[in-house]
Amino acid sequence: MNKKTVRDVDFKGRRVLSRVDFNVPIKEGKVADDTRITSAIPTIKYILDHGASLVLMSHLGRPKGKGYEADFSLKPVAARLQELLGKPVKFGPDCISAETMAMARDLKAGEVLLVENTRFYADEGKAKVKDDATEEEKKAAKAEMKKKQAELAEKLAPLGDGEIFVNDAFGSAHRAHSSTSLVCKFYKQNVAGFLMEKEIDYLGRALEKPERPFIAILGGAKVSDKVNVITNLLTKVNSLIIGGAMAYTFYRAKGIPTGKSLVEEDKIDLAKDILAKAQAANVKLLLPVDNVIADKFDAAAQTKTVGEAIDDGWMALDIGPKSAQIFADEIKKSKTVVWNGPMGCFEMKPFAAGTLAVAKAIAETKCLSIVGGGDSVSAVNKSGLAPKMTHISTGGGASLEFLEGKQLPGVVALTDK
Repeated sequence: MNKKTVRDVDFKGRRVLSRVDFNVPIKEGKVADDTRITSAIPTIKYILDHGASLVLMSHLGRPKGKGYEADFSLKPVAARLQELLGKPVKFGPDCISAETMAMARDLKAGEVLLVENTRFYADEGKAKVKDDATEEEKKAAKAEMKKKQAELAEKLAPLGDGEIFVNDAFGSAHRAHSSTSLVCKFYKQNVAGFLMEKEIDYLGRALEKPERPFIAILGGAKVSDKVNVITNLLTKVNSLIIGGAMAYTFYRAKGIPTGKSLVEEDKIDLAKDILAKAQAANVKLLLPVDNVIADKFDAAAQTKTVGEAIDDGWMALDIGPKSAQIFADEIKKSKTVVWNGPMGCFEMKPFAAGTLAVAKAIAETKCLSIVGGGDSVSAVNKSGLAPKMTHISTGGGASLEFLEGKQLPGVVALTDK
């Protein structure tokens, strides 16, 4: 962690602008899961306790970027944040109007303002390019988008006083957006909050100086989603466990029948290449040796447990008990574990055992354990084992790109120590 953090600056008398990740589920007008809000509380309190006023900005969901949409308003978040802080939280109706700027300027030390969803502005998102666009058209669209993003960043900057910007939104750190990295150009010091610091520290420790044996566990649906992560981790881990639907693309690469299981036909050669690379790097690559299969994708489906070969007309929806035990035995040897992606369709009870077995094995092992990705985190929380994990990452896409070895724009933009 060679970036400045909130500990390295003097907040007294400042009006601080901070990017947080309050992208939380909203149901019936209330926050359904406040994990990301509570994760930001230590940084918020630290800033306020050190004599500053604070303006917070975040995105929520994927609005169309054409202005206010009630379903994506941060107003319920402001209400929940107020409850958690035990003090008033003012709410700005937008991000850049004269009214909101006046609310920001009028803040007194110790006061908080949360502004409305940054993605109500189209310029905060990605460039929209037609599928049949030429390379020149794509290039022009991206250039125009970068220009508009920079202009939005300049409009957002006066929410603070231009002295200190705090980024505590690791979940958005992989986006070079107006509110995450581009706004930093208008601030003298750009520092990490406690959550950002923690994420970088744990993920960085795992990749750069892992205590060995170092094991990575990857699950989920598609090899294509995690091919870069796999490629990068093959140069670092001692063992790689692959479960979830992505395992069956590897099955096909090995000539094992997969029935109706999800297989990325165009990634079979890639899976063969990964298997060869793992062997060349002397990395133990573990795939399921048995599977829970179903005759349809349904919690009420007929199920049975088979070995590697999947019967015609059936689909694998979870790893079997033998695989769960083999994976658990491997995990228990480890000193560092990184887990991203479930072992099966854990949302349906008949196919949750494999994922829960992995969670339990990690929880019972004395190791540095890092869990990332929405489904993995959900499974750990559901199992009640979250307190036994060393670190649960708040950033699915960001943690994946970090594990790929990519530089994250929101981190790069922070001030070096």
